[in-house]
Amino acid sequence: MRTWIRYFFDPLVCLLGGLSMKVSEIVKLLNCEICVDCGDLGREVHSACGADMMSDVLAFVKEQSVLLTGLVNPQVVRTAEMMDMRCIVFVRGKQPDENLLGLARESGIIVLKTKERMYQACGILYMNGLRGGEPCSQK
Repeated sequence: MRTWIRYFFDPLVCLLGGLSMKVSEIVKLLNCEICVDCGDLGREVHSACGADMMSDVLAFVKEQSVLLTGLVNPQVVRTAEMMDMRCIVFVRGKQPDENLLGLARESGIIVLKTKERMYQACGILYMNGLRGGEPCSQK
């Protein structure tokens, strides 16, 4: 998006709490390789979370979110499934093994990987309208 348009719309995006984004847009923005395609790259996500500690994900996540992480183990998929996340993006070129990819296929979770570092990947998504959600309330 052109810079002047972004400055015009950014206050509105902040007011509305961010925009939803299709997984296909994430693929383009982060130059991702698709590891698991559940046949629906048109799925929409409404927020993003960048974390390597799954306890942080459990404390944060809303439904229909995308998880960016450098942690490559089956617990990532299990956490994403439990939190009803739609997509996992492995950062820093991390390569998930076939066991992890099979688990994601069974769970219907799209898996992507990018060479971007987590900080840059989160920043790119943020600048293109995908915001982080509110933390889960603690009672």
